[in-house]
Amino acid sequence: MRRFALITIVTASLVGPAAAQMSPAVQRGQTLAQANCARCHAIDKVSPSPLSIAPPFRTLRERYPVEALEEALGEGIVTGHPSMPEFKLAPDQIRDFIAYLKSLES
Repeated sequence: MRRFALITIVTASLVGPAAAQMSPAVQRGQTLAQANCARCHAIDKVSPSPLSIAPPFRTLRERYPVEALEEALGEGIVTGHPSMPEFKLAPDQIRDFIAYLKSLES
Protein backbone atom coordinates (compact mmCIF):
# COMPACT_ATOMS: atom_id res chain seq x y z
CA MET A 1 0.00 0.00 0.00
CA ARG A 2 2.82 2.42 0.84
CA ARG A 3 4.49 1.65 -2.45
CA PHE A 4 1.29 2.49 -4.38
CA ALA A 5 0.95 5.76 -2.45
CA LEU A 6 4.57 6.66 -3.18
CA ILE A 7 4.15 5.91 -6.90
CA THR A 8 0.99 8.02 -6.98
CA ILE A 9 2.73 10.96 -5.28
CA VAL A 10 5.78 10.77 -7.54
CA THR A 11 3.63 10.51 -10.68
CA ALA A 12 1.49 13.48 -9.61
CA SER A 13 4.58 15.58 -8.97
CA LEU A 14 6.02 14.74 -12.39
CA VAL A 15 2.78 15.40 -14.24
CA GLY A 16 2.28 18.70 -12.46
CA PRO A 17 -0.63 21.06 -12.09
CA ALA A 18 -1.32 21.36 -15.83
CA ALA A 19 -2.43 17.73 -16.04
CA ALA A 20 -4.57 18.15 -12.96
CA GLN A 21 -6.53 20.80 -14.89
CA MET A 22 -7.07 18.53 -17.91
CA SER A 23 -10.37 16.78 -18.38
CA PRO A 24 -10.26 12.97 -18.26
CA ALA A 25 -10.78 12.86 -22.05
CA VAL A 26 -7.82 15.19 -22.64
CA GLN A 27 -5.67 13.15 -20.26
CA ARG A 28 -6.56 9.94 -22.13
CA GLY A 29 -5.80 11.67 -25.44
CA GLN A 30 -2.44 12.79 -24.13
CA THR A 31 -1.68 9.22 -23.09
CA LEU A 32 -2.55 8.01 -26.60
CA ALA A 33 -0.32 10.69 -28.13
CA GLN A 34 2.56 9.82 -25.81
CA ALA A 35 2.28 6.10 -26.54
CA ASN A 36 1.77 6.34 -30.32
CA CYS A 37 3.15 9.63 -31.57
CA ALA A 38 5.78 11.20 -29.31
CA ARG A 39 8.63 9.24 -30.84
CA CYS A 40 8.37 11.48 -33.91
CA HIS A 41 5.98 14.37 -33.17
CA ALA A 42 6.19 17.08 -30.53
CA ILE A 43 3.01 16.50 -28.56
CA ASP A 44 3.22 19.53 -26.26
CA LYS A 45 3.02 23.29 -26.66
CA VAL A 46 6.75 24.08 -26.90
CA SER A 47 9.07 21.20 -27.81
CA PRO A 48 10.47 20.57 -31.28
CA SER A 49 9.51 17.30 -32.93
CA PRO A 50 12.11 14.56 -32.44
CA LEU A 51 11.78 13.80 -36.16
CA SER A 52 12.20 17.09 -38.01
CA ILE A 53 9.74 16.22 -40.81
CA ALA A 54 6.98 15.36 -38.32
CA PRO A 55 4.88 18.45 -37.58
CA PRO A 56 4.38 19.37 -33.94
CA PHE A 57 0.82 18.62 -32.90
CA ARG A 58 0.34 22.21 -31.76
CA THR A 59 0.67 23.34 -35.39
CA LEU A 60 -1.84 20.92 -36.92
CA ARG A 61 -4.65 23.47 -36.52
CA GLU A 62 -2.74 25.77 -38.88
CA ARG A 63 -3.10 23.18 -41.66
CA TYR A 64 -6.73 22.15 -41.12
CA PRO A 65 -9.35 21.81 -38.39
CA VAL A 66 -8.22 18.97 -36.12
CA GLU A 67 -11.75 17.55 -36.26
CA ALA A 68 -10.96 16.72 -39.90
CA LEU A 69 -8.69 13.95 -38.59
CA GLU A 70 -11.59 11.95 -37.12
CA GLU A 71 -12.25 9.89 -40.25
CA ALA A 72 -8.59 9.21 -40.95
CA LEU A 73 -8.00 8.15 -37.34
CA GLY A 74 -10.95 5.76 -37.52
CA GLU A 75 -10.09 4.26 -40.88
CA GLY A 76 -6.35 4.15 -40.34
CA ILE A 77 -3.93 6.96 -41.05
CA VAL A 78 -1.67 6.23 -44.00
CA THR A 79 0.85 8.79 -45.15
CA GLY A 80 3.02 9.22 -48.16
CA HIS A 81 6.22 8.38 -46.29
CA PRO A 82 7.23 4.97 -44.95
CA SER A 83 8.51 6.16 -41.58
CA MET A 84 5.01 6.76 -40.17
CA PRO A 85 3.26 3.55 -39.21
CA GLU A 86 -0.40 3.05 -40.04
CA PHE A 87 -2.63 2.94 -37.01
CA LYS A 88 -6.32 3.02 -36.28
CA LEU A 89 -8.17 4.28 -33.20
CA ALA A 90 -11.51 3.24 -31.74
CA PRO A 91 -14.29 5.89 -31.67
CA ASP A 92 -13.79 6.71 -27.98
CA GLN A 93 -10.03 7.00 -28.52
CA ILE A 94 -10.62 9.35 -31.46
CA ARG A 95 -12.75 11.65 -29.29
CA ASP A 96 -10.08 11.69 -26.59
CA PHE A 97 -7.26 12.26 -29.09
CA ILE A 98 -9.10 15.13 -30.78
CA ALA A 99 -9.87 16.63 -27.35
CA TYR A 100 -6.14 16.52 -26.59
CA LEU A 101 -5.21 18.14 -29.91
CA LYS A 102 -7.77 20.90 -29.29
CA SER A 103 -6.28 21.47 -25.81
CA LEU A 104 -3.00 22.43 -27.50
CA GLU A 105 -4.75 25.32 -29.25
CA SER A 106 -5.21 27.38 -26.08
